[in-house]
Amino acid sequence: MELIDTHTHLDFPDFDADRQALLAESRALGVRRMVVLGVYQANWQRVWDLVQSDPDLHAALGLHPVYLEDHRPEDLQKLGDWLTRLAGHRQLCAVGEIGLDYFIETLDRERQQALFAAQLQLAADFNLPALIHVRRSHAAVIATLKRFRLKRAGIIHAFAGSKEEAREYIKLGFKLGLGGAATWPQALRMHRVLAELPLESVVLETDSPDMAPAMFPGQRNSPAHLPAICSALAQIMAISPEQLASASTANACELFNW
Repeated sequence: MELIDTHTHLDFPDFDADRQALLAESRALGVRRMVVLGVYQANWQRVWDLVQSDPDLHAALGLHPVYLEDHRPEDLQKLGDWLTRLAGHRQLCAVGEIGLDYFIETLDRERQQALFAAQLQLAADFNLPALIHVRRSHAAVIATLKRFRLKRAGIIHAFAGSKEEAREYIKLGFKLGLGGAATWPQALRMHRVLAELPLESVVLETDSPDMAPAMFPGQRNSPAHLPAICSALAQIMAISPEQLASASTANACELFNW
């Protein structure tokens, strides 16, 4: 069973003690490729250095809404410079993590929106997919994506929306990222939505080190948990783990041109 983890933060200090061992373990379990996402200007170099050390790692670079107070106006220009310098590199796969977070009420929504739109424009300019963070902001994200209509679309990370919201994203060409949160028994609404998602529109992810699945409560999440996440989600979707793995891997390869 071959898997791709489409959303990790493997550069985070949580993995400093055992990163190489964890990568080896993940590969032994069938996780062949992993995407590492940058979240603020200061960690792009760390992300890039990490992916350069391993041909099966791929980088996405962006300015995450949760770090809004850390971003400087010149960081958008710097992101454009990075994307220009790395254009066409096989290990640069997307712009991300970008998006809107309305869960944290202290984050200025207008500034978030301006930053999100500017980065979607960069994704369009460089013909890259966008990896999108959405928390309590589906309507605003969907409205913004309709304005841009990215040619290569992207992934809605940690999708936890309604059937109707899923339909809107799919119409725009986006894949829905499914991970640990959807495995929890109390995620009943999500289980109902999962059962109706078209297989050609889903990809698997961990969001390591965050969003540990129900099978590993309170633990550091990692790509090594992806096979267990795949099995748990497949059970909810009433298909085999092999079917879900195969569809997710094919969808990710199509999206990233692998």
